[in-house]
Amino acid sequence: MAEQLIELNVTGMHCNNCAISVHKLLEKKGFHDISVDFASEEVKFSTDSENAVADAIKGIEGLGYKVIEDAASHKEKFYEKIENKLIFCAIFTIPLLSAMLLPWHILHEPVVQLILCLPVFVVGCLHFGKSAWNSVKGGVPNMDVLIFIGSTSAFVYSLVGTIENMGMNYQFYETAATIITLVLLGNLFEKRSVTQTTSAVKDLVKIQQVNANRVINGEIEVISAKEVRPGDTLVVNTGDKVPVDGDVLSGNASVNESMLTGESLPVEKGKYDRVIGGTIVEHGNITMIATKVGSNTVLAQIIELMKKAQAAKPAIQKTGDKVAAIFVPAVILIALITFAMGYFIGHIGLQHALMNAVAVLVISCPCAMGLATPTAVMVGLGRAAKNGILIKGGDTVEAVTKAKYVVFDKTGTLTTGKFSINAVTPVQGADIENVRGVITAIEERSNHPIAKSLVSGLKNLAQQKVILKTVTEEKGLGMRAEDVEGNHYFLGASKSKDENTLFNVSLYKNQKLLADIEIDDEIKPEAATLVAELKKMGIIPVLLSGDRQIRCEKVAEAVGIDEVHGEKLPAEKLTVIDIYRKKGETIMVGDGINDAPALTRADVGVSMNDSSQVAIQSAKVILLNADLFSFVKFLQISRHTLITIKQNLFWAFAYNIVAIPIAAFGFLSPMIGALAMAFSDVVVIGNSLRLKAKRL
Repeated sequence: MAEQLIELNVTGMHCNNCAISVHKLLEKKGFHDISVDFASEEVKFSTDSENAVADAIKGIEGLGYKVIEDAASHKEKFYEKIENKLIFCAIFTIPLLSAMLLPWHILHEPVVQLILCLPVFVVGCLHFGKSAWNSVKGGVPNMDVLIFIGSTSAFVYSLVGTIENMGMNYQFYETAATIITLVLLGNLFEKRSVTQTTSAVKDLVKIQQVNANRVINGEIEVISAKEVRPGDTLVVNTGDKVPVDGDVLSGNASVNESMLTGESLPVEKGKYDRVIGGTIVEHGNITMIATKVGSNTVLAQIIELMKKAQAAKPAIQKTGDKVAAIFVPAVILIALITFAMGYFIGHIGLQHALMNAVAVLVISCPCAMGLATPTAVMVGLGRAAKNGILIKGGDTVEAVTKAKYVVFDKTGTLTTGKFSINAVTPVQGADIENVRGVITAIEERSNHPIAKSLVSGLKNLAQQKVILKTVTEEKGLGMRAEDVEGNHYFLGASKSKDENTLFNVSLYKNQKLLADIEIDDEIKPEAATLVAELKKMGIIPVLLSGDRQIRCEKVAEAVGIDEVHGEKLPAEKLTVIDIYRKKGETIMVGDGINDAPALTRADVGVSMNDSSQVAIQSAKVILLNADLFSFVKFLQISRHTLITIKQNLFWAFAYNIVAIPIAAFGFLSPMIGALAMAFSDVVVIGNSLRLKAKRL
């Protein structure tokens, strides 16, 4: 059996420690390419054995998690919902707490308190106890171990006191019940908050869930977008979402592509124009042919990229993960020391020593450290995606913030990529109409911005049709072709020895110059502002291009770049990138086609291309809205995401460093400790959620 990627939907994971335990299990079973995302409840791994999948599912469910077939259609049972568990526990916990305030004698009876506490304790055992045991089996003890030990200690101590009729000093039923109820409350807030951090991906998934109007024998049938096949003819009317990627066959429409590019202005679409699944027809009607469906659509690729990005950990997360992995055993040890020191050395009494130890257990919070990085990364990547910026990994965010150099390609990056033909000058004796025909025939086969501009500029001029037998593109050099008569052509960068020549492209026929083409492109209006912003950030901008040195210097001077490398072939660009990488972290910004090798070699490759396949594969960041302000926003989001991660980790560490000693010295009751712990996670997630609307 060939190796395949397995994707499972796993419910029950509520923090990064859960994800780590599943990851460790799959590693032990010999799987690789493992990705576990607790927030989206997805587990992926590669295997070449069919039997191994069943074994993996059995192992994951053995840890206490549940593997389901379809996450979208899965519904929790009534008793599984944390909201219902919380309400049930609160009904019994409130009377127990009321006994501390109300003078009703019956509420102070040990048997009554036991009866009220027992249902809550059973729920706690089922919820926290099961999770605690499974996490210990998985080799990564989680927070539930501490909650279970703490609440069980208080309950068992109270139960013994009740059986032995030792009096009120041995009754801590309200402590056991309150710990369980408050932590459930914290879990509920945590669950809802984490759901918000993954809203960007979920919003994109919802966009996919639309209907399509398919035309069959002149009749229209309404089907799900999932049922559309390549080649189907579809009708899209005003207000409809484009169901899949395709080309317009007829009609005109204004299409809102903001969900892809972040650009709110609609784009006009007509015959032969490409439309992207998930975009909205604001005005007009079109008939289109489906070209890409299912996982091949741009939207599906974006969703997959975001999922992979959320799974890629920044280096800073490794510190939190390492501490979280040893945190629970360390806290249990501290709690035991607290009890021993208080009872045997401090002589503070059994009850007081036990309550101090329980307070240590329930106030500590390893989950805050586990949630600190992934929640910030998820919100940061989600905000970037809504602005038309696709970041392939959380590790990219950290690399960007350390950047010392930003290397720009020229054409299509600092310039608009829209060229105009100033002149076509054939050599003496050459037929201008034949020259135009050859240029059009060759450049129609290329997607390069210059090629598109040449074809567009010549289409309304008289030209002689030329039929080509073969056309090949030489990256960074030009196009070679052969016509049906056996003539060989080369169309590429001018080889004129005059440094100041205005001719940019030359056409050769059978190795003899046939014509020179003078072209020009315009600098993007925001380029100079971007360069100035980079310099303010302490980043050095560099221009690297295959174009003539004199033209590169002209553009660099206009936008304020001092370091210029012109006339570089793709292999030479790699050498330049390597030189800068030795000096510091380097970002490469290019069009994603000619610059694919350099984008891959740089620490972070940023593609300005409009989501072409090459761009998606080569770059770590894709700017769907190819203006340079998107690049500035990308830098800002990356920096603020890293700042948020550091703030979260500082809170997580500081909280535990301060809270545990306070509890150990007896300054906090277990109930206050449980309340503090319950909301420590919420503080971390809440800080991450600020990224959604934070002013950059």
